[in-house]
Amino acid sequence: MTESKNNTIALSVIAPVYNEELIIEESVRKLREAMANIDVPWELILVDDGSTDQTNTILCQATKDDERITVLHYKENRGRGFALRTGLNQSSGTYIVTTEADLNYGKEIISRLWNALQDTQADVVIASPYMRGGKLENVPWKRAFLSRIGNRILRMSVPTNISTVSGMVRGYNGNLIRSIPLEEDGKEIHLEIVSKACMLGARFCEIPAILRWNPPEKGQPKRKSKFRAGKLIRSHLLFSFNEAPIFFFGTLGIIACLIGLACGSYLSWLYFIKGQVIGDRVALILTTIFLTLAGFSTFLFCFLSYQIKDLKKEIFKFRHKLS
Repeated sequence: MTESKNNTIALSVIAPVYNEELIIEESVRKLREAMANIDVPWELILVDDGSTDQTNTILCQATKDDERITVLHYKENRGRGFALRTGLNQSSGTYIVTTEADLNYGKEIISRLWNALQDTQADVVIASPYMRGGKLENVPWKRAFLSRIGNRILRMSVPTNISTVSGMVRGYNGNLIRSIPLEEDGKEIHLEIVSKACMLGARFCEIPAILRWNPPEKGQPKRKSKFRAGKLIRSHLLFSFNEAPIFFFGTLGIIACLIGLACGSYLSWLYFIKGQVIGDRVALILTTIFLTLAGFSTFLFCFLSYQIKDLKKEIFKFRHKLS
């Protein structure tokens, strides 16, 4: 990539792919049509994340006649996060859009994100199926349910008012996203970006979008799903624990304190009102003491967690300024 090209690219579009030989040629066609609607200098970066089928061969063949399209490939499958980081490091656009290669948000989503970046001057613009005007179509119910519930939990964990935290289809201020030191190799990178962008005071914006899954045409083989519910749930819960410990540990602390208070009130009622001897209620007395101490200890843990989080935020901001 020449220096003159780097100075003129207005929009970089990055799309990771992995074992998509059944649809990749059609995906390239759709991506080209989507980019044709954007009247600025652009580049399309397709990152083959170590496909073991014919994806890379088809990609190279389908894009060889357009110098604005770059195909990156490495042999080992490293995960979506690694693929996105590879694409970001290669990009040079003033603005960046990351998207699924099959454009399951529609071909117009790239131009919509581009326009939103221009109109709002936000640092991060997110395509959201969960805000007013957005929706899911033909998405398997299990995946749709977990995604919707997961994003409801995640939105309580971040200090910005967005309804879709885990989505990949986004637009970015190029200088900002390239300056953030990203580490995640998997889909957790989407959460990492939101967390670190919030630390830097980035401005967020959402646009309504329709996430539509198209079933395979009659006679065509069905694509294998790469969705792993268990791994996704674990990673999202861990992110929520790290970002907002009060929502989880604080809730446990409140429950423990309330039960301990109820037990203590019952013992007091027996002793002061009923005049009964409570010395033989050892189990209840120990339960009251344990739950009360556990509740206060949990609140102390939350307080220390937020202190550590604030310190981590300041260190991250300081390192970012130095870099």
